[in-house]
Parts: sequence; C-alpha cells; structure tokens
Amino acid sequence: MDNSKLAALRKKYANHAPESEGRDEYVVPYAGLPTFLQLPHQAELQDIDVALIGVPFDLGVYNRPGARFGPRAIRNVSLFGSMNHHSKIEPCSLCRIADVGDVHITHRYNLDQGIRDIGAYYHRVLDAGIVPLSAGGDHSITHPILRALGRDHPVGLVHVDAHCDTGPGMGKSEFYHGAPFRNAVLDGVLDPERTIQIGIRGPSEPVWAFSYDSGMTVIHIEKFVEMGIDQVIQKAREVVGDGPTYISFDVDGLDPVYAPGTGTPEVGGLTTREAQALIRGLRGLNLVGGDVVEVAPQYDPTTNTARVGAQMMFEILCLLAEARAGRQ
Repeated sequence: MDNSKLAALRKKYANHAPESEGRDEYVVPYAGLPTFLQLPHQAELQDIDVALIGVPFDLGVYNRPGARFGPRAIRNVSLFGSMNHHSKIEPCSLCRIADVGDVHITHRYNLDQGIRDIGAYYHRVLDAGIVPLSAGGDHSITHPILRALGRDHPVGLVHVDAHCDTGPGMGKSEFYHGAPFRNAVLDGVLDPERTIQIGIRGPSEPVWAFSYDSGMTVIHIEKFVEMGIDQVIQKAREVVGDGPTYISFDVDGLDPVYAPGTGTPEVGGLTTREAQALIRGLRGLNLVGGDVVEVAPQYDPTTNTARVGAQMMFEILCLLAEARAGRQ
C-alpha cells in the first residue's frame, strides 16, 4: 500500500463512530430491554409503519408445547447491524418500525378465547394502517391474523413449512396448529389459488387433501430440490401474482439440524441458506404481513432455532419495509 492510499484511509476512517447505523451508538446487546432485532419498543399502535409483534400462544399444539416461549427467545437473540448484505435494504431507513410488545391473551387456558383475542388485536393493527410482522407462538395464530388482513379482500400466501396445515379438526377443535389455512380459506380471507406451500414432507400427507381440493400449489421437498431455488421462486411469484400477499414461515420447514427447537420436527427439510434465498426472491411482491412461528426454545439448548427465527424475521422485515414504503 502506498502512503497516499494509507493517508486517505486514515482520513476517511478517523471518526470511529458507527456509520449508517440510524442510531447514535450501537445498542449493547446484553443490556437493557430485549426487543425484536434490537429495534425500539413502543406500546402504542400509532406513528409507525411496520409493527413487530409477539404472540406467546401455543394452546393449538397437539403434541409438544413450548412455542409460547418463542417471542421471548427470539427477542433475546441479537443481530449485529441494520443492513441486509444481499439486498442492501436497511428497513429502518425506509419505514418507522417498532416492537409493540405481545398480544395480550385474556385467558391462558382457553384456546377459542385466545384465538378471539389475537384476532381482535390484529384488527386494531390494521385499523391503524400498520403492517404486522409477528413471532409465534404455534401456527394456529396465523388464522386470526389472516382474518384481519383478509377482511376486505382475500390475501395470497407464501407458506414455508413441513406440513400443509390444512387438516380437519382435532380434539374437538378446529383451531389447532394443523388447520389454520383450511380455516382461513373457509372464512373467505385466504385465496387458495394464490397460495403456495413449500417444503412439505412427512407421514401426514393423507390429511392434506384440502390443499389439493381447494387449488393450493404444494411443493414437496423432493420437488423443491428437483426444481431448484430459482424455479421455486419463479413459481411462487407466478402463483401469488400482484395481489396482497402474506408470508408465513414455520421453522419446521427447515431441516431439524438447523432448527431442532420446534414442536413438530420433520427430517429432510430446507437449509437456512435456501430459506434466506427463497424469502429474498419474493422482493417486489405486494406484501402485507408475515410471521415466523413454532420456535420452541426449550428443545434447543444451543439457541440456534431462536437465531434462525430472528434471521428469518429480519429477511421478511426487509421485504415488508420496502413494500410498505412503496405504498406510501
């Protein structure tokens, strides 16, 4: 290196303050109140464009509980920096974003009341003109969220999961985590012909007849591998089109070597890199919300599953912020 180049570098980097951070200084990740992605906390549903919301609710699981602890585990994971290195999106430079806390569940032992509580909260979010990005909780939470988002016009869906979650009722309830998308279609808030389900696998295949009968596009993991990520992205964009679209990401869509902390793991799933590429490939769609669900941290002492949940939330947040900014 010649002396002139060294002098130029010294001049440029003489100020050691963080650049393009959007905040006065880096947040100390191990101190203070933990929030999603270390973003500001704001309890009021006002003066923000995108809300990060926790839904600590898992009364809809039929086997292994624990996803109620998912939001707290994800909040406890720190991500360093504010820019998506691939897309160069800095969400906070595009929109006003805050962690608005958790949905208040009025009765912790009543599944039906919990679903009503969640739905009522998201109607308030939509009334305030806010785009929601949520952390569950089990997958039953997505049904009441979609009932709010699709109240005026049914939405499309990009759904990453090991399971189609379009099964019949179980245990005398229709609201468990294996049926949110069946319920949403029957409620008229989800358009099945604009729905694509990616990563499907496992022995539950016989109960997913509703997906095929209603016109959903189902891509099993073997087809995913055969098609390749670029073709899957192209197919997803073709299916949802330019209408309002929701992203729902169940961490059991990933292989359990990447996300063991979940209630219904299925071997042979997506890698984290494939999942990131898939989400990034949805850039430019008319996105109106998203969620990351089924993080059950007690099954993963490494905290890797919570870290996966945080990273996928960030990937979705980048797209939601850009889409929201484009509609302003």
